[in-house]
Amino acid sequence: MKVRYRAAAGIAVLAMAAAACGGGGGEAKKPSAEQSQQAQQQMSQTPGISINPVAYEQVKDGGTLTLSVGQWPSQWNGNHVDGNQRDTADMLDSLMPQLMVADSEANFKANPDYLTDVKMDLSSGKQVVTYTLSDKAQWSDGTPITWKDLEAAWKANSGKDKKFKPASTDGWDRIESVTKGDSDKVAIVTYGKNYPDWQGQFSRSPHLYPASHMETPEKYEKDYLQKIPVTAGPFKVESINEGTKTLTVVRDDKWWGRKAKLDKVIYRTIETPAAQVNAFANGELDAVEIPPGSPADLKRAKEVPNVDVRKALSPNWRHITVNNQSQFLKDKSVRQAVAYAINRDVITQSDLKDMDWPLQTLGNHVFMNNHKAYVDNSGDLGKYNLPKAKELLDAAGWKLEGDVRKKDGKEFSLNFVVPAGLPYAKTEGELTQAMLKEAGIKLTIRPVPDDKFFTDFIIKGDFDLVPFSWIGTPLPMGGLPQIYKSGSESNFPKGSDPALDAAIDAAVGEMDPTKAAELANAADKLIWDQVHTIPLYQRPDIQATKKTLANYGAFGYQARDYTAIGFTG
Repeated sequence: MKVRYRAAAGIAVLAMAAAACGGGGGEAKKPSAEQSQQAQQQMSQTPGISINPVAYEQVKDGGTLTLSVGQWPSQWNGNHVDGNQRDTADMLDSLMPQLMVADSEANFKANPDYLTDVKMDLSSGKQVVTYTLSDKAQWSDGTPITWKDLEAAWKANSGKDKKFKPASTDGWDRIESVTKGDSDKVAIVTYGKNYPDWQGQFSRSPHLYPASHMETPEKYEKDYLQKIPVTAGPFKVESINEGTKTLTVVRDDKWWGRKAKLDKVIYRTIETPAAQVNAFANGELDAVEIPPGSPADLKRAKEVPNVDVRKALSPNWRHITVNNQSQFLKDKSVRQAVAYAINRDVITQSDLKDMDWPLQTLGNHVFMNNHKAYVDNSGDLGKYNLPKAKELLDAAGWKLEGDVRKKDGKEFSLNFVVPAGLPYAKTEGELTQAMLKEAGIKLTIRPVPDDKFFTDFIIKGDFDLVPFSWIGTPLPMGGLPQIYKSGSESNFPKGSDPALDAAIDAAVGEMDPTKAAELANAADKLIWDQVHTIPLYQRPDIQATKKTLANYGAFGYQARDYTAIGFTG
């Protein structure tokens, strides 16, 4: 459930973590100085991209690429809060426009398949971005891609019309107008408030969609529900099979850009990581992701003949979201007690053990460990402190009676929602359960159907604690308003703090990168204090692929180029 190749700063992805590990959190397992040094060295040696780069001319023409996704979407509109999932964005990359794309260093440029020029100007006292769309760019129904498509995206995602349900209003709510330039192919976007991360708009998750399918709340909600009626990419939809939960795309002969090397791409829904690795080992898939907490899967993948394991640092991170509005967690001091009672080092070391990945906890909600603006803002709240947790709970009136705390006759009981098909998430719940038990908090692990995990539980706020990952972008500050600002559809814990909202506004409107990073880190300290989300670690991006697969793997910040992906033999 997401290079600022988009306006939305984060895409949510199913919870996957925690290798089997006994014991609770009673004994803090803080990494030694030697372990920390090793982790830092390992971090510095991990590349930013690993995709087996091969020149386009040297990639074989033809072939079928078969990949897996963990969750089958019902909503294919990536703008919509229900469509803001990584698997959905991954599948749409071959079909839908991205006006701006990033390289492995997170530098952006205009995508020449859709734009002939883009300019950002501040001379008028307002930020004005002018997009000149390619004359060749058109939707699969034959209508040209024009300024009206950009206007429709802005109006739907701005938050002004509450009937629309965007995953994020970040940046969209700062736009003052989208108007026609010298022709229908020129869009002039004027901002009422500066937005330094403008490159992420009209790009990835949400990709750009045709205005005719976005212009009303009903179309926004229903036109891409269980179908993809219109595309504009190197591939087109051949079939969507709801029975087998499979999407098949084929080369689009109407594509005006460089011809795609592959004939076909098949995306199969295989819900558990272990089953995905089994399919890869059996030759049914050409590549597979190895999630955290899966050393056995990594070992098995490495044993597959002619395999290549590709890993890179990515802007993706794992966390536990804390419902700020649930019955027992409305009191900030109680949420802080829960944070103190959870040993992040234990979970991180358990999840990443034998994964060939740095054993480092994450101390920031905005910047990853390897980002130049990273500062560990976790402070005391990021450190396991059981006595402090008990002290706060006592002060809040939650007194220990036997093994569980009670207040006004009510037992302190939380639920930990996990997707039923992912045993690693359940194990992670068991670790948290054992930790909180020592503080006198009862935690019940609540398995739910995988395909309902986001739509019926996370998005609706039906949880106390829930583990999942945010798939980020090269423009990380966009995550501030999307995930943490009051009223955002993607603020799943429904946290609200006027001081934090003001800090977020200051950070995302600052055009000077150094000053913006300082302001973002100031906002991050308030997020820690709120206990909105408990960061765990920078999520591994480990992909096992066939050795002959070119231009595919662990992309890091770089946008995928589906015209160049293919095989060398």
